[in-house]
Amino acid sequence: MPDLSAMLPWHWGAVVAVVLIVIAHFKTSRADGILVGKVHPYRRLMWFVMPTRNECVVYYEDKIRAENLIAYLDDVRPTLGCNVTHAYVAALNVAIAESPTMDQFVLGRRMYKRKVRSITFSMKRKAKDAKAKIAVVRMPMDNTETFASLAGRINGSISHQRSGKKTHTDKEYQLFDLLPRTGLRFFVWLFHALDYINLLPYAFTKEDALYTSAVVANLGSLEMDSAYHHLYEWGTASVFATVGQIKDEAVVEDGKVVAAKVLTVRYSYDERIDDGLSTRKAIRRVNEILRDPHTHLGCLGEDETTHKPMVTRIER
Repeated sequence: MPDLSAMLPWHWGAVVAVVLIVIAHFKTSRADGILVGKVHPYRRLMWFVMPTRNECVVYYEDKIRAENLIAYLDDVRPTLGCNVTHAYVAALNVAIAESPTMDQFVLGRRMYKRKVRSITFSMKRKAKDAKAKIAVVRMPMDNTETFASLAGRINGSISHQRSGKKTHTDKEYQLFDLLPRTGLRFFVWLFHALDYINLLPYAFTKEDALYTSAVVANLGSLEMDSAYHHLYEWGTASVFATVGQIKDEAVVEDGKVVAAKVLTVRYSYDERIDDGLSTRKAIRRVNEILRDPHTHLGCLGEDETTHKPMVTRIER
């Protein structure tokens, strides 16, 4: 009869390996996403040929005429305390809501539809302080929300960030900082491995700013031009947008070259989530809203007709 005591360690290791392989194959449910069942074979193959986001990132630049945006922000700033960040986050929220395939992500070589749409944006902890730390805020979005409501929530988040209180992200960074280099490498590997097979507890990601629909950086607030940004392999964000400062540029209008106020936005997105047609539709929608915010964002004065939900082109 074989010596079981000598065989058990090897057998247990093999059993654990087999169990993990089976789980990785059959565990398709996630707390933050719904598995997309029908995917074109070509797109599915992309997940294996280009398994990381930055292997298949696509860059796109969009220029937006900003005269109306400037006038609109001047009108609503006294009551709503808005700037370009508020308007851009609102426009991107509408665009993603109306192009839902943009709110997908690839993880574990599978594609998921996000359960809750959210947008992450960055800002300085202290206004007008060049040395202030950058804060990152993730906010869930709602199809029934008005621009005034969204602006109020953004301002509330900014106030909290500037209050000096420790955020979830601050606590995460402090925890990571306690780990030695080898321990941190192992933790990051384990985190990715568990996320890959959908066994990572939701508590680890529900407050994480990079588990989001899109990330927005308003470089214009730092008096910088927009830049093409990489996508993060951590998290599930499939879209990154950088917003530059509004500048005077020469544009062609009715066949003539004229001076105009132009806002440049540069996008990076994961090509694996959908084809370029959906992306083009979403980017054009952002452009449409910001070119005419008086119509699409409203919330001017007390007239109830201007206080309407921003998302209007999808069935709720």
